[in-house]
Amino acid sequence: MTDPAFSEQEIKESVRKRYAGAIGKSPGSCCGPAPSQPMQIGGSCCRAAPSDPMKGKFAAVAGYGDEELKRLPADAVQNSFGCGNPLAFAGVRAGQTVLDIGSGAGIDCLIAAERVGPTGKVIGLDMTPEMIERARRNAREAGATNVEFRPGEAEKMPVEDGTVDWLISNCVINLSPDKPAVFQEVARVLKPGGRISISDIVAEDLPEAIRQSRDAWTGCLAGAISEADYVKGLKEAGLRDLRVTSRIVCHIQDRVRSQPAQGAVWQLLLRDLRGSWA
Repeated sequence: MTDPAFSEQEIKESVRKRYAGAIGKSPGSCCGPAPSQPMQIGGSCCRAAPSDPMKGKFAAVAGYGDEELKRLPADAVQNSFGCGNPLAFAGVRAGQTVLDIGSGAGIDCLIAAERVGPTGKVIGLDMTPEMIERARRNAREAGATNVEFRPGEAEKMPVEDGTVDWLISNCVINLSPDKPAVFQEVARVLKPGGRISISDIVAEDLPEAIRQSRDAWTGCLAGAISEADYVKGLKEAGLRDLRVTSRIVCHIQDRVRSQPAQGAVWQLLLRDLRGSWA
């Protein structure tokens, strides 16, 4: 993967700004519209334009059940920017501790809070203050007293060593400019036998115009690495029994020849990836 033409801090600041601006706007998804709905990179998190008829429906497209969504505050659903449902493949049980990397407006944390019950705990981590504020509000509306949202970065999590039973993440790690640091942190916070369930975007052979695009970085595209590198990075951090349990293919509209900064032809494979810490 080619180094971007801007610094890691510039990437993070751009991501913060983009997600702060996304709050309250038309909802979307890192996956964007369904394959039959071509889109441009210009929307937040590579979502469709505000006029897209799919807006407000991406949580269902990502794999959340209708009954599951009905129990949540509408704001948590409308401001969901994920590309999958990491809890669909997780065996979260009552009394466990769950950590969500990049918790956003709180959709996955609130679902996890139901599963762990009053004897369990859910920690949401996000580096965007506006997201933390919105998630806390949604938790209050949901009456979820076993959830807390902490400001912080995935590369240096404000979480104690060996305290997490399940680590989940939904279309966030691709945004990190230092994925080996994230993978090391994942291993650090997990308890012995702790497990992960991650939905994220991976990509093969992205055009250089995309790799060097700030908009594509903040849109969950330019920072995506291959599945092989993703799994390798987690293994090198010490995780084992890694396996991909689901794949969804998204097609992006061909615009790279005429407008190099706006799009490209490739397939994005959205992975639900599971594993455990020895």
